[in-house]
Amino acid sequence: MTQHAPGPGFRPRAAVAMSPDAADAVLGAESLRTLRTLCDLAPLPALDDLSTPRARSVLAGVDLLVTGWGCPPLDAEVLRAAPGLRAVVHTAGSVRGLVTDACWERGIEVSSAAANAVPVAEYTLAMILLTGKRVLEQARAYRADRRRGDWLRTPRTVGNHRRRVGILSASLIGRRVVELLRPHDLDVLLHDPYLSAAEAAELGVRRVELAELFARCDTVSVHTPLLPATRGLVGRELIDAMPEGAVLINTSRGAVVDQDALTDAVLAGRVRAVLDVTDPEPLPPDHPLWDCDDALITPHLAGSLGNEWRRLADTALAETARWASGAGFLHPVRRERLAFLA
Repeated sequence: MTQHAPGPGFRPRAAVAMSPDAADAVLGAESLRTLRTLCDLAPLPALDDLSTPRARSVLAGVDLLVTGWGCPPLDAEVLRAAPGLRAVVHTAGSVRGLVTDACWERGIEVSSAAANAVPVAEYTLAMILLTGKRVLEQARAYRADRRRGDWLRTPRTVGNHRRRVGILSASLIGRRVVELLRPHDLDVLLHDPYLSAAEAAELGVRRVELAELFARCDTVSVHTPLLPATRGLVGRELIDAMPEGAVLINTSRGAVVDQDALTDAVLAGRVRAVLDVTDPEPLPPDHPLWDCDDALITPHLAGSLGNEWRRLADTALAETARWASGAGFLHPVRRERLAFLA
């Protein structure tokens, strides 16, 4: 197959590989029209099964795949069906379940929607500030009592002045949370075994060991990726070391946290939890955290939703245009960094 290098005048042959629902939600008619001005796009519907005759026919001629939620792994078998594939532009979050060793061995360039970190970080910031002020508890009490209490007797543990916030992992999202926290009068600590004290200082935070993060922080926000080494990383010993009334926020993956240990601590009234992810997900209908006032459980909504999908589409379009022009990706995923991306 004759291949042409990206550069001026190059029009990549491309296909959309994700569930049709994801394509409709994330790309939509307007973004698809723009995509067609940048490349020769295979006809829809999007490919969500790369083993079908139609998919194999499309894959045989593509230079680039625009992927998203519902795209199967790009394994060696898929790549054999796509001999000309040289680039992947991912519109969702992590590419860990999508990009395989075969992709790196082929030398395929990969871009991931760093834009998906933005709403996760915004959700985290909102929850840090709301829980520090105990907004949800006070709103619930206000609705029940229909009268204002003696606000001058508010405990000094309530509020966000110099509240100590711990960030677990300097992942893309973790770093974005640190940026959003900067204007606020908070004391931010960070733990990441791959981050030096000097690098932490550049981020404007202080690097601490894992045990200190949990023992000293009023709020700990989890942003570590789920790897064999991080499964159950936030275990009973760390949770039990958290200060009375501290908050654990998890927008990463449920299995990073020992769900049973956290449940015990929350039901005992020792800590509070904001969980956008759980293990399992969702929790069983009779799980006690559903009815616990000290736990706020949201349905994995911190990532891009609704009008935030437009940000993912715009990023993917910009990356496609850059790659086709020969400029390369602005948000490349490096093989050596993949394990550290949440």
